[in-house]
This record gives sequence, C-alpha cells and structure tokens, in this order.
Amino acid sequence: MFKLLENYKYKGKFVYAASDNLIEKCNAPSNCGGVYIIFHGESILYIGSSGRRRRNGIISIRTSGLGGMKDRIVNGYHPKFGKKKRKLIFPIIMEEQGIDKLVFKWYVTFDDDELLDYPPSIEKILLKEYYSKYDCYPSWHK
Repeated sequence: MFKLLENYKYKGKFVYAASDNLIEKCNAPSNCGGVYIIFHGESILYIGSSGRRRRNGIISIRTSGLGGMKDRIVNGYHPKFGKKKRKLIFPIIMEEQGIDKLVFKWYVTFDDDELLDYPPSIEKILLKEYYSKYDCYPSWHK
C-alpha cells in the first residue's frame, strides 16, 4: 500500500510511548513539509500533512514553535480530539484506547530544491487509496 511514498528519499520514523516526551522522540524535520502516518501495530490510525500551498504556488512551512513537520506532529491540533496539542492529548487518548505505543512514519514531499509535491495533495491521494481498500478512513480521522 502507498507505493507513491517510495518516491521520497528523505524519510524516517520514530516510536512513541505515552510516557515519552513527544518533542524529544519526534525526529521529523523542522524545515520541510510532507506527510506522516501514525500506526498502532499494523493498523493506520491517521494520515496527515504539514505545509500548504500559497496562492503563488510556493509552499508555506511552519516557522513558529519547532517548525516544519516536527511542529505539526508535536504541537498541532488533532482534528478528532479537539483544540489540544498532540503532545498533550496523545498520552490521554492512548491510555483511553489501551495503546502502548505509536509508530510515526514521515516523508518529505516538498523541500524547495528537488521535491515539489504539495503535502496536502499527497495526503489526499493516500487517504483516497486507504478508503478504496477499506471503505472507511483511518480511525483517528474525523
């Protein structure tokens, strides 16, 4: 699934337990945009992106907080769990749902040099592919 992600060379992953500090665990870049997938075991819980296309076609990458994809993963609000930063809400949700650890996989899709795939566009493609296979969206999607 998601053969499209094989096109991206700059990628990584990290494992997060509810007792961990998400800021310290997250190794996603703070200067690039891309997509990320949150797993519990083999199950995909969420597919997200960081970075938006401005009207002039240039991408807007978070510069506040930790910056880039890292800031989106750590400090972004999770749409299903209200206006609470992920670093605060994930431990609570993990405990409620009996989740011992999450695996985050991230892929840089836009870096101003050679990669020019807009993250929200890639996110939509991945969600469409997921929906086509399972006839639903991942459980942490709204």
